[in-house]
Amino acid sequence: MAQANGASVHVARAARPPVKSCTAIVLAAGRSSRMGAFKPLLPFGNKTVIECCIDSLREGGVETIVVVLGHRAEDLRRKVTGVSFAVNPDPDSEMGTSITAGIRELPEDAQATLIALADHPAVPAAVVSTIIQGWKQGARIVIPTWQGRGGHPVLVDLSFRPELLNLTESGGLRALFDSHRESVKRLPVDSPFIARDMDTWDDYRALHLEATGKPAPEPPQN
Repeated sequence: MAQANGASVHVARAARPPVKSCTAIVLAAGRSSRMGAFKPLLPFGNKTVIECCIDSLREGGVETIVVVLGHRAEDLRRKVTGVSFAVNPDPDSEMGTSITAGIRELPEDAQATLIALADHPAVPAAVVSTIIQGWKQGARIVIPTWQGRGGHPVLVDLSFRPELLNLTESGGLRALFDSHRESVKRLPVDSPFIARDMDTWDDYRALHLEATGKPAPEPPQN
């Protein structure tokens, strides 16, 4: 309020545009059968694999994170803090089942979500920020790429929430992307780690050494 000739006048203020914020879902329900050890809880540097994934998301600008549990759910609950949890009761189900479980736990006013894998611990926070920026600039689906190869995490605008809640019937995330190709932005990023799978112990050993500069621990003895 300002004074003009002794009278009070109201000064109109331009309305601030709403802040666009992004959530994340971390898929950690699987059994890690090919690895022979539970991937989310493997050491990675001085943390575990899943802790590195969550730290990257937080440092990249994500505040609300939902971790989807299944196999060894209680072990993960004890290890991970500051997140919400969803449960996939069938760890052997398709990825779409876990995504749908995570979507149900997101706030109703959430605007977008990053769908992250719990076995990608070396994705830099800067990549997360770049993906979110692509969405803020208008892209509704953002897939990061390295030398033309797509990777994770992927970002999906939650205008697609109804379809994300129906993934198991619709054919999964790839079918969603194929149905909305005009909305997909393939975004080159400066990290090969978005496309580095960690399915075997050799994969884990190589990624650990490259990302941390230290050798990975030896595999557990059966």
